[in-house]
Amino acid sequence: MARDSYNDLLAFLAVARERSFTRAAAQLGVSQSALSHTIRALETRLGVRLLTRTTRSVAPTEAGERLFNSLAPRFEEIDADRAEILAFRDQPRGTIRITATDYAANSVLWPRLLTFLPQYPDIKVEIMTDYGLTDIVAERYDMGVRLGDQVAKDMIAVRIAPDMRMAIVGAPGYLKDHPAPETPQALTQHNCINLRLPTYGGIYAWEFERAGREINVRVEGQLVFNSSKQILDAALAGFGVAYLPEDTVKPHLERGRLKQVLDNWCAPFPGYHLYFPSRRQSSPAMSLVIDALRHKSK
Repeated sequence: MARDSYNDLLAFLAVARERSFTRAAAQLGVSQSALSHTIRALETRLGVRLLTRTTRSVAPTEAGERLFNSLAPRFEEIDADRAEILAFRDQPRGTIRITATDYAANSVLWPRLLTFLPQYPDIKVEIMTDYGLTDIVAERYDMGVRLGDQVAKDMIAVRIAPDMRMAIVGAPGYLKDHPAPETPQALTQHNCINLRLPTYGGIYAWEFERAGREINVRVEGQLVFNSSKQILDAALAGFGVAYLPEDTVKPHLERGRLKQVLDNWCAPFPGYHLYFPSRRQSSPAMSLVIDALRHKSK
């Protein structure tokens, strides 16, 4: 049956339910004559009479009763599904899937979601941590979190953190036995705790900048992790020097559990941004999550 016939079936359901062309026409917002014409056209296409009409009443025929009993529950299900879909548009509810590095998830996302989510119990957030620069469209994520210079140009980017700096740190005991490096190149003589990134095809090269001069140093060491938390724990345990976000190690520097080296070689760089496709229409839930994560300048 052609799609245009769906409206005719809805017209039939209204008449059969109301047992009146007058009441059904008022419900559908059409004239009684137009509704009568629609029903006659439907009966002609089907080749069977669906309604018995008298001057006083309208009642389904046997065929009409069977059609009504078959169609009514299905259209009710469609109406219910449609109402649920519209609720996603009009109300803050649904699941928001986000991909981020473990550091961004722990230091940026979670502290803000901790106060946001209790206010919106119908919003669910799924966070998957990885360093792989996941294609959020192909993997069906709603949003991703990456450093500002890693966000593709065709994405909408929303800053969720200030600019960052990295820090080279080691435990006092380790640096007592191993002279502190004075240049980035000297790190090749140290036991460095490395990070493995899938998108870089292996070990991440430590990045430095000073007076406009950029240097990438590939270091080696006894330990390699794919999590910044594990790298920090290893550095605190004295296994070598680590390359970590400055705000992660700041509390440990203040307590003397770590010491910083090569500070003047670590320049600021764009902080974390939330990004999503420009063609994607934001749901109320997604808009609220974006606003909750947005960086507010002090």
